[in-house]
Amino acid sequence: MNDVTPPLPDTRLAELTAWLATSLGTRSIRLAPASADASFRRYFRVWDGATTWIAMDAPPPNEDVRPFVSVARRLHAAGLSVPVVADADEARGFLRLTDLGSTHYLAAFQAGFTPEALYPSAARALCRMQCDPSLGAGLTAYDASVMAREVSLFPDWFLRRHLDLEPGPSVLAIIARSLAVMTTAAAAQPQVFVHRDYHSRNLMLLDGRGPGVLDFQDAIRGPVGYDLVSLYKDCYVRWPRDAVLGWVEEYRQLAVAGGLRLPGRDEFVRGFDLIGLQRHLKVLGIFARLWYRDGKASYLADLPRVLAYVREVTLLYPELAELEQFLVAEVEPRFAAAQRRVLG
Repeated sequence: MNDVTPPLPDTRLAELTAWLATSLGTRSIRLAPASADASFRRYFRVWDGATTWIAMDAPPPNEDVRPFVSVARRLHAAGLSVPVVADADEARGFLRLTDLGSTHYLAAFQAGFTPEALYPSAARALCRMQCDPSLGAGLTAYDASVMAREVSLFPDWFLRRHLDLEPGPSVLAIIARSLAVMTTAAAAQPQVFVHRDYHSRNLMLLDGRGPGVLDFQDAIRGPVGYDLVSLYKDCYVRWPRDAVLGWVEEYRQLAVAGGLRLPGRDEFVRGFDLIGLQRHLKVLGIFARLWYRDGKASYLADLPRVLAYVREVTLLYPELAELEQFLVAEVEPRFAAAQRRVLG
C-alpha cells in the first residue's frame, strides 16, 4: 500500500481560474491539464480566443515560483527559448506563461524522430547555458553535501520502501565510499549552470527554433557533465552506449569551442559517468518516493532503465566494485519481485 492522503476538494483550481479571469480580463476561461509533473506543481493550458497560455499552479508552502521566475528571466535574456512570465501572483503560487506547445522530445522520438534530428539543437542550447558564466552566478552550489542528501533517497526509498531491504551499516558504508568517488570527480569538473532535468520531457519541439526549455526552476551551479547525463542517459528513453559516447565527445568539442576549459575525452567521459551514477541513484529513490509518498505510479515503469544505467557504470569502474557486488547480490534478486508486487 502507498501512503497517499485522500485528495481534498480542488479549491486551488477555482482560485486559479478566478485569477486567470482577472489576469486576462475576461469572464470566460477554458483550461485543461497540460502535463504531469514529478512535484506538487500542476500545469494547465488556457484558451484566450485564438491565443493559448500555460498556467502554473505551485501551491505554497510545497512550492515556490520565485526561482522559476528568476531563472526564466536569465535564460530568456541569454537567448534561450523558455516560457515568458506574462503575469504572476508569487504569494499564491500562480503564473501565466507563454505556451511552447505540446510536443516534447520524448513524444517526438515515439513519433519517429531520430536523436540525430533532435539532439544537435539541444546540445547547442545547453552549450549556450554552460558557456555563459553569468547564468550560473549566484546559484546554489551543487556540492558534496547536496549530492549526499540526494543519494540518501536511494537507501531510504528505493532499498527500504521499494525492495523491503534494510541497509545495514556495512551497506551504508559502501554507499558512502562510492559517493566519495562521485563527489570527488564532480568537484574536479568545471562548474557551470546546471538545469538539473534537461531531458526529453522538458525539451519542446519548436518549429525552426528550439528546443523550448522547461522545468528549470531547480537550476544550480555544478559539474559540467550533469545535464549531459540528463540529456543522453535519459530516464525515459535509452540509446546505445556507443552512440551516447559519440554525442558526449561532440558536445565536449562544441563546449571547448564555446570557451569552456575541459579535459580530454577519457577524463571527460569518466566525469560524465560518475555524476550520472549520482543522478541515477537519486532518481531510483525519487521514482520510488513518487509512488509510496505521492501515489504517482507511472514512474515505477522507468525504474528498470534507471537501474540499468547504474549497473552500466558500476561495472565499468573498479573503484565501484563493492557497490556492484551489492547490487548483484542484494538488489537484483529483489527488484523483479518488487516491480511485480506494485505493477502486477
